[in-house]
Amino acid sequence: MIEHYVSLVNEAIEKFLPMKNPEGLYKASRHLIKAGGKRLRPVLCLLAAEALGKDYKKILPAAVSIESIHNFTLIHDDIMDRDDMRRGVPTVHRLYGESTAILAGDTLFAEAFKILAECEVEKKNILMASKLLAEVCVKICEGQYLDVSFEKRDDVSEEEYVEMVKLKTGYLIAASTSLPAILFGEEKYFQDLWDFGMLCGIGFQIHDDVLGITSEETGKDFGSDILKGKKTLIVIKAFKDGVKLKTFGKQKAELKDVLEDVKALEKCGAIDYARKKAKEFVGTGKSRLKNLKDSEAKNTLLSLADYLISRRK
Repeated sequence: MIEHYVSLVNEAIEKFLPMKNPEGLYKASRHLIKAGGKRLRPVLCLLAAEALGKDYKKILPAAVSIESIHNFTLIHDDIMDRDDMRRGVPTVHRLYGESTAILAGDTLFAEAFKILAECEVEKKNILMASKLLAEVCVKICEGQYLDVSFEKRDDVSEEEYVEMVKLKTGYLIAASTSLPAILFGEEKYFQDLWDFGMLCGIGFQIHDDVLGITSEETGKDFGSDILKGKKTLIVIKAFKDGVKLKTFGKQKAELKDVLEDVKALEKCGAIDYARKKAKEFVGTGKSRLKNLKDSEAKNTLLSLADYLISRRK
């Protein structure tokens, strides 16, 4: 069933995010989108619409808008983090240069709001949705700032980490699941769908941090979070328990040393602790859907929530 939604999203992306001139700019802005990706956020948006009993095809532009914003954040994140790989391909700034990459991200950001206006719903609802999405973008920037600032601190708490993740990742996933309630005028379900997306989004990011340390299937630079000194929940827990990591924050290191640090994180239980926390957040999020009528779409939403913390890449 998920494949059907992914296919619809990809077709809508081709329609609403076509190639234009100047070619260099649009090749850069479409680079990561064409590289693939799971399309989780737009699929969540369409499933939420169907769970509300609505025609999700009327808000396909909203799904593309969300994916556009997501890719805008990825391009800019990669520049700030100096990452070389994303989705198994070179990052935009590595391929097209930093200046073009910044412009490519800005282009996707602006296009997102233009595309959102194409939804086949009441204009007042589009206005409300645009306002929410703009606020979400502000929150994402706040979260990214905190993430960067944490690299300079040694005393980041678990609570601070969760707040950062909530802003940087949770808000956009929460918007993905709740925007249909706004667009279709079903405000009574907005908070439930928002909470579902937010809590699942936090769990998703914690699991993503786990994959960043334990998996070589993500298409990203292996061990980069350790080398950059990222204050993930795993590291926060390990440091609290007195674990020392020889490659943490070193930027460059031998692979064998990075693997040794990964083993240390596994041995002290920090990775399992993060997995448990991710499961708890998603479990609480799933409980927020109890007020929605039972349907195939609702069941798929619940299954997708489980996938967020069981995927291998």
